[in-house]
Amino acid sequence: MTDIATDPKHFTKAVTELGEKRPVVTTQAIFNDRGVKIIEKGVQVNAGLYERLMAHKLTVPIEQSVASTPTVTGQFLRVHAEQVMREVPFFERIGANTKTRSLMLDALTKLPLPSPIAFQLTLAYEVRPVLFRHSIFMALFAAWMTQGLMVSRFDVSVASAAGLLHDLGMLHLDPLLLMPQSAIGHDQTRQLYSHPLVSEVLIERHHEYPRDLLQAIKVHHEFLDGSGYPGNLAGEAISPLGRVLSLGELVTSMLASNEAASELRLWVLLRMNMHRYDVALVEQVMQNIEPQTELQSKGLAVMTDPVSRLVEIDATLSEWPTELTQRADLSAPRQANLAGLTEQSAQLRRTLAGVGVAPQQLAQLGDDTLDDFLQLELTLLAQEAAWQLRSLARQTRRRWHIEADARFPDQLTAWLDRVDTVVAGINGIAPAQLHDTE
Repeated sequence: MTDIATDPKHFTKAVTELGEKRPVVTTQAIFNDRGVKIIEKGVQVNAGLYERLMAHKLTVPIEQSVASTPTVTGQFLRVHAEQVMREVPFFERIGANTKTRSLMLDALTKLPLPSPIAFQLTLAYEVRPVLFRHSIFMALFAAWMTQGLMVSRFDVSVASAAGLLHDLGMLHLDPLLLMPQSAIGHDQTRQLYSHPLVSEVLIERHHEYPRDLLQAIKVHHEFLDGSGYPGNLAGEAISPLGRVLSLGELVTSMLASNEAASELRLWVLLRMNMHRYDVALVEQVMQNIEPQTELQSKGLAVMTDPVSRLVEIDATLSEWPTELTQRADLSAPRQANLAGLTEQSAQLRRTLAGVGVAPQQLAQLGDDTLDDFLQLELTLLAQEAAWQLRSLARQTRRRWHIEADARFPDQLTAWLDRVDTVVAGINGIAPAQLHDTE
């Protein structure tokens, strides 16, 4: 496999930051690409060496030339996994069965951890703690989902390793990507789309992990409907373990959030995204989610009129310019992309109907004031539908620009403008601000 090009400054900066927290020492001499030794073996790496390291292209990736003591071990991972299972109700629930809990924790404890992998996990723990905790969540989730399929202990171990290591590539990218509320530019977006490939390359170097694991990590942001990245894969092109990781990204991100009503939000998201994930896996998760309680829902912002917002979203989807797919003057790639986007638009309308919020269904609610729980549920559904509508618009812009000619047809421009207006209205911002975070 050809290595994915990454800017070494981000990872090198993180390494030197780690060196300020705990000893990081070179395990071998470091040479530049001209064969000149720039740092001796046994030298402690800290912020003072950053400029020297950045002034050279190294012959060997830096993570293969340094080590930190103490380092992450299987037992260290187990301790943190046990903490998660105590603190997060969902993980406490799925680990209630002693045999299941033992299988999940044993899989994590016994993972092969080559020194460069252990070093990168150590770096994540000290310098990128949110990423480290996410990795623990994913390892537990993947092991739990896999053991429910009645497979071997080896398969559970592979799944646990895939969950733990799937985002290793994020350590080598701009740390701004780990800040959910931050606006990211074109370069950061490109990095984000490439990080599954970066993770795959980093792990493949060590020849410790099976091909199934590498393939799953490569596709962990792909969706069954073809709307994921980096390859826009669909259906059977996404491996079984890849489907587990893809679903895990949604589940664990919600469970790890500090937002109120995280399990209710997750419930809504799963219902609104059935077309993107393996239905059997989604059902397994939903069986272990507990309904939102009144106490947990305090502090949630509720829309004044979520019904009208949902009707507006459906109307916008109905105006998707389907006729563009028939234009003979469009290239084959654009026709194919438009056909896929047309299906996604139709699928979102079907999803809205499937969860009971198509216009005809909403009309049956009557004019009476909605009770608090229904108002809250409809608010979350409208927010998620708006997010998916915005995602469809983003994909439309990105896929149309696959060719040099960047001009949109008038019908498409009008539709994209309407999406901006609708989504901005739901988010309470000006339409122009939407593109500040894309």
